[in-house]
Amino acid sequence: MDISIIVPLYNEAESLPKLYEWIARVMKENKFSYEVIFVNDGSTDNSWEVISNLKSQFSDDDKVIRGICFRRNYGKSAALYCGFKAAQGNVVITMDADLQDSPDEIPELYRMITEEGYDLVSGWKQKRYDNALTKNLPSKLFNATARRVTGIQLHDMNCGLKAYRQDVVKNIEVFSEMHRYIPYLAKNAGFNKIGEKVVQHRKREFGTSKFGINRFVNGYLDLMTLWFLNKFGKQPMHFFGLVGSLMFFIGFIAAIVVGAMKLYALSNHVPAMLVGVNPYFHIAILMMILGCMLFLAGFLAELIIRNSQSRNDYLIKEEL
Repeated sequence: MDISIIVPLYNEAESLPKLYEWIARVMKENKFSYEVIFVNDGSTDNSWEVISNLKSQFSDDDKVIRGICFRRNYGKSAALYCGFKAAQGNVVITMDADLQDSPDEIPELYRMITEEGYDLVSGWKQKRYDNALTKNLPSKLFNATARRVTGIQLHDMNCGLKAYRQDVVKNIEVFSEMHRYIPYLAKNAGFNKIGEKVVQHRKREFGTSKFGINRFVNGYLDLMTLWFLNKFGKQPMHFFGLVGSLMFFIGFIAAIVVGAMKLYALSNHVPAMLVGVNPYFHIAILMMILGCMLFLAGFLAELIIRNSQSRNDYLIKEEL
């Protein structure tokens, strides 16, 4: 099979027939064998009924309509994870169900994967029709931060329209709300040839957006989580041990300084407060205790990782 198209959706019943007809026309014009996997993320409208009707009407040997229906709304990451697991095509395309992603982009995305050798190609909606204040500006700030942290020079990392080599989707795990950072997950898994293509952004025809402004706050926190896991996930002692050692050392030096100042005052018969009531002494002791706790946290984390780590964590490209 040439292409698997994964469409995560939540309450998009009105868009689905038109979206599938558009996909089918593009696939027929380019003579692709394909499957469309609709992942119904706990919709409360009749999206699942629409998917069932499409399957009964249009599935045949050259094209397959598949559906996955969650019992409740789990989020886009969960939908993509299940879609990736079910995909059978050599190239996997993801796109949103709201008709803001154009299926006409699929042939060129497919070509970039199969002919130019990209592992992943991300869409870039250079010209957008969203609200400039609530979406465009926060999106630009978000993507600038993501480029800085991840080192991946994509203008629109969170674009729903992406193409993947099948190996990529089978070797990454999309969890929590990490669908925003799939290129970073792919890079961390060893897939380094990541490209970008300018794609058309269309105005929403039906319904309303399912994403609020809170996604930018959550996205920033998720980015920090991914960065930390990639940097220190396998060697937590490198972080906790270093920070803990520095805190203990600074606290120890501070305690010595407080004690030396007290001894100096006593030797020169100069009045000085008791060490036990000196606030700097308590701060120094607190830093030493926190330093020890951080060091022990890193040590215990290392023990847990060493005991739980499996050789299955290593991704093998090929064998002879």
